[in-house]
Amino acid sequence: QEVSAFGEAGEGDYLDDWTVVCSGTYWVRDDEVRFQHTSTDVFLSVTGEQYGRPIHGQKEVHGMATSSQNNYWKVMEGIFMQPSEAFQTEQYHAEL
Repeated sequence: QEVSAFGEAGEGDYLDDWTVVCSGTYWVRDDEVRFQHTSTDVFLSVTGEQYGRPIHGQKEVHGMATSSQNNYWKVMEGIFMQPSEAFQTEQYHAEL
């Protein structure tokens, strides 16, 4: 499936929603994660195709229905935000 995005300043629709799928309860630094499309359940994946434009060396991505090595992602750069003490000790409940 083709993956595209549009809008700015929070404008968009339900097809812009993705879920971060991690190995535990929280996304931990240095862990690989997957991004699963909320409406179609496909995983954001690398196709292996490379194109010369608009950015030389970029890889094409698409939505893949099954889990594979091509849809695991790992952060290589960014800002690490330490959870607050209140967040670390807070209890969560699955029931509504």
